[in-house]
Amino acid sequence: MSRRTMVRPGGRSARVQESVHAAVRELEAEVGREALTVPLIAGRAGVTPSTVYRRWGDLQELLSDVAVERLRPESAPRDEGSLKSDLEAWAGLFLEEMSAPAGRAYIRDALLGDPDGSNAGQCSAYAAEQIGIILDRAAGREETSPDVETVMDHLVAPMMYRILFRPEGLDTTYARHLVAGLLGATDR
Repeated sequence: MSRRTMVRPGGRSARVQESVHAAVRELEAEVGREALTVPLIAGRAGVTPSTVYRRWGDLQELLSDVAVERLRPESAPRDEGSLKSDLEAWAGLFLEEMSAPAGRAYIRDALLGDPDGSNAGQCSAYAAEQIGIILDRAAGREETSPDVETVMDHLVAPMMYRILFRPEGLDTTYARHLVAGLLGATDR
């Protein structure tokens, strides 16, 4: 079990997490990522370095936790009126955000400080939740649609692979191509 799953939600623990996360974001903007240290972050957050080490283990795990929070979607996917349009809009935005230098850095941080895979699982859950909203809308419009896992396998997985390993040529055309392939495969 990771340190993050053992922490009680709410109360002092939530305040510590919030202040430490804010300190990381502020200091990263002020002094750059390379200059970040646990004592520097702890000082800015108003906690002791031992509090940070006890909660996160090391700097990389802390940066991973902050990255996962930054990767959390801020709102539900836009309703564009059809499954195809909803998926294209969501995929285009996802690709734009995740393939940007900041998005790629957050992905790397989330994975690097994730010894048990819980952060990767949380990031996957964020995408699955967004896809679930889109598919529920499609069902409400009585559109035929694939299940969440099929969308994850045919849309999200190839985008993530390309973002991490072959980032050239990533644009809305690529996202639309994946959506067309996904929907064409589910029509058969």
